[in-house]
Amino acid sequence: MFFSLTLRTDPAVADPAAADPAAAGTDAVATDAAEVPAAAAADAAAAEAVPTPDARDLGHLLHKHPDRVHEQKLAFGTARVFYPEADHDSCTAALWVEVDPVKLSQLSSFRRDSFSLSGYINDRKWAASSLLAVALRRVFSTAMAGTLTSRPALPRQEFALEATIAAVPAAQPEIAALFEPLGWEVDCDSEPATADTVTPQVTLRGRSTVQALLNQLYVLIPVLDGGKHYWVDESEIDKLLDRAGSWLGSHPQREPIMRRYLAEQRSYVRTARTRLDARVTERSEAAAPRSEGTGTPDSDGEPPTPAPLRARRLAAVLDAIRRLRPRTVVDLGCGEGALLGPLLDDPRMARVLGTDVSPSELERARRRLGLDRMPARKAARLELFQSSLGYVDDRIAGVDVAVLMEVIEHLDPADLTTAETTVFRHAAPDHVVVTTPNSDYNVLYPDLDGMRHPDHRFELSRAGFAAWAERICVEHGYVVDFHDVGDAHPDVGPPTQMAVFSRRFDEALRDDTQTEGAA
Repeated sequence: MFFSLTLRTDPAVADPAAADPAAAGTDAVATDAAEVPAAAAADAAAAEAVPTPDARDLGHLLHKHPDRVHEQKLAFGTARVFYPEADHDSCTAALWVEVDPVKLSQLSSFRRDSFSLSGYINDRKWAASSLLAVALRRVFSTAMAGTLTSRPALPRQEFALEATIAAVPAAQPEIAALFEPLGWEVDCDSEPATADTVTPQVTLRGRSTVQALLNQLYVLIPVLDGGKHYWVDESEIDKLLDRAGSWLGSHPQREPIMRRYLAEQRSYVRTARTRLDARVTERSEAAAPRSEGTGTPDSDGEPPTPAPLRARRLAAVLDAIRRLRPRTVVDLGCGEGALLGPLLDDPRMARVLGTDVSPSELERARRRLGLDRMPARKAARLELFQSSLGYVDDRIAGVDVAVLMEVIEHLDPADLTTAETTVFRHAAPDHVVVTTPNSDYNVLYPDLDGMRHPDHRFELSRAGFAAWAERICVEHGYVVDFHDVGDAHPDVGPPTQMAVFSRRFDEALRDDTQTEGAA
């Protein structure tokens, strides 16, 4: 398998603002102050010390010296990096991956079923596949992370790049559909008549950071190949979102990309879609107008920078919980555990419960909270378990506070009715904290068409939320207080609305009496 990356200098587009100060030269731009106005002289002085573009910076970015051959052993063969050219105007790094079919067939994770040929006889030695993607990650891992301690600004700089991939198992239209939306000019040296034919060589040209290109290739090469040489598990979801989260949400081929990258595992695709849509929603919320005065002023007294809505929502829920002074709290639909960590940090919380219908989300919560490294006494206060609002679960009964943070809008109307009974009648906590988007506010989001999240089944206006909450109080014996989350617009209100339900004293007393009578 073969891949090459060429960086060419383009002095005409050099951007002093993006230049790397550590790479700057000492020669100043010649300026005759006597022949230019003072303002122009100041502009010329500001342009001093702009570094001369050097294509050999590719060696710094890849952490591979251009004057050497670099070799790395892989589980399935050997990868070698060398530089066919390394001039100041043009520099090319080549990656040659030699696959050992014996080692490949002996891998415990090797999926023979994912290839048209199997065992010792297959096309893995030549065709660009997930093997090449793994080699890219192993050989260029630091470049893909965008890390360069000696020149930290260089990985963020865009260059004129050209990437060549040999033996791509896809047709030209499919290749173009994946890479052209990312800004690449796609050149195939032939146009196969069928999608099963291998394109001998594909060249991508465009301007990008090296980090972005490598991560795009890491995701899209296995997508073009249509299979992975190893068994896919839930960790692939994290890899996909880490490498492609910044662009996959708006890519026109995002569904085929997710399906093929995750080996058509429908549960993984659903989880990836939900998490990706959440990121898109956060970016939309961040783009919404905010009033001043909601953040913390900096040391120079500049206007404060407002916190993201997600952070402000979390802070509002935590504040509401702490004012209720509970000993036991359950987060229903806890996801990755954003609320659980701060609750565990409060020693007043004797029990913190987190439930979710998705086992993968619970696993992510365990990793996020560092449960395997958590002190034993702290870990003993935490309970994570799979549960659904669609059925009665005695494990959540009788807690002091139950939280439904951005949950109800994901339920179908029939499921919402069931969830109301599960939470307010059977679990019957002393307090319930509910947050949900305010649909009135959606008019302020630029480019929002429909609801904020593709998985939302509905979104309530302020009047609709108030009517729903009042019905809950009548049917289940609670009283409710409403709170704004985020900056309230004078016409459409806040972006998020919060209701804090509290059981009426007479209802709680009646339930206690019935319990004692049954005993």
